[in-house]
Amino acid sequence: MNVFKQTYYYLKYRLRANTLHGTHSPFVYQFLEQIVYPKVVSESLNKIEIRRADLLKDQRQIEITDLGAGSRENNNRIKTIQRIAKSALKQPKFAALYYSIIKSTKPAHIIELGTSLGITSSYMAMAASEKIYTLEGCPNTLSIAKETFELLEIKNVETIAGNFDQTLPALLDQLNQVDFIYFDGNHTKSATLHYFNLAITKATENSLFIFDDIYWSEEMIEAWEIIKADPRVSITIDLYFIGLVFFKKGQAKENFTILF
Repeated sequence: MNVFKQTYYYLKYRLRANTLHGTHSPFVYQFLEQIVYPKVVSESLNKIEIRRADLLKDQRQIEITDLGAGSRENNNRIKTIQRIAKSALKQPKFAALYYSIIKSTKPAHIIELGTSLGITSSYMAMAASEKIYTLEGCPNTLSIAKETFELLEIKNVETIAGNFDQTLPALLDQLNQVDFIYFDGNHTKSATLHYFNLAITKATENSLFIFDDIYWSEEMIEAWEIIKADPRVSITIDLYFIGLVFFKKGQAKENFTILF
């Protein structure tokens, strides 16, 4: 999507977005007040940010295996780790949000689709009391993520390499439910909806699905609209760069756009 369309969608989001006090759902208000807006402070997270800073200076080159929609920046197969870090790593405030959600809700079964260099995975793992599963299609990128986990002494991450079309169904077959899943890989409409429909078979009313880059392309916008309209979904929260999906029983179906 070109920069003009990106700007249009972002301005549209800003005009529609509510703040905490413009939110009239008790569940969403409490979620924002207790989890989304409070600042997260942790010495452990500072160590992750030191690792991020190192990756942003890393001139090593690796060959990328891209099984999804490619990069918005460029699709060269050989990239420096610095370039990958600049284009792919999520902003610290979003990684901190995932940390806060996991720390507060204590999900037992956590999946990440798209490990990248392991920064967001590390935030989630440090918050989790259980093992998290992170799936990555590029073995060379995953090797850098493993460096990240080793440097940060993170032990509760199980990495799974391969195409999500094979690795996600195989993992879901092993789990009786999925409590938290972060979709951050293969930003195409068909893949996003396919993985959503696979994962929802293991969702409970307390599960949370997070979709990254919901305005990344026209296809992702279409996928997000379909997910919002799905009758199995009760509440969605649009934070522009990510979308949160809940399955709460007894909640009126509502879609919220929240300033973040």
